[in-house]
Amino acid sequence: MGEDGCLYVVATPIGNMHDFSPRGREVLSNCDLVACEDTRVTARLLSRFEISTSMISYREENERKQSEFLSKEICNGKKVALVSDAGYPGISDPGFRLIRECRRKNLKIVAVPGPNAAITALSVSGLPTHNFLFLGFPPKGKLAFQNLLRKWIEFEGSLIFYQSKYKVESTFESLERVFGEARYVSVSRELTKMHENIEVGTILQVRERFSSSRPKGEFTFVVAPSGFAL
Repeated sequence: MGEDGCLYVVATPIGNMHDFSPRGREVLSNCDLVACEDTRVTARLLSRFEISTSMISYREENERKQSEFLSKEICNGKKVALVSDAGYPGISDPGFRLIRECRRKNLKIVAVPGPNAAITALSVSGLPTHNFLFLGFPPKGKLAFQNLLRKWIEFEGSLIFYQSKYKVESTFESLERVFGEARYVSVSRELTKMHENIEVGTILQVRERFSSSRPKGEFTFVVAPSGFAL
């Protein structure tokens, strides 16, 4: 683990606990502190792998304050592991401010890679992977979202974004308005979990498949470039 202070950016499972790497478990076991988005969620992960390291809350609401505190701890020789509830910290999850602060102070940062919903969804979509753009969570409001999509309407790769289960229907409405019914999409939910579901087809086809069911879980959308067809 090294003798000096360090920030470890650790990916955690997006669903299936077997995806947590041995290296990730070793880091969490041997660091001084785990900075986590929700201590209740991370407590279940630590308990599963019999890890007793102390936790500290690091979430969107306290990110600025905690970034300053944690970077000072690292300056003082502490080894801190940064995790989010699921996936890779900083990718549509808290983490950017702490990583930036550590870079500003020239502190050691080590990546411990692993699961990520965006890349996982893209890899099994059957849509183009040679070029892609990650948009994170869409802005609030239909008009703002549609304007964002229009900005990238001619992008020659796949567009990837996350969406809440509560906005799935309105998302399909926006996709149809901007791209039309025939553009190809992949919509994934509950990735790596028991009820994993991945639907691929035109916007119209995939929308119809979801219209008869109550959407659950978190969704990852992948939109193919214009002219692509399976």
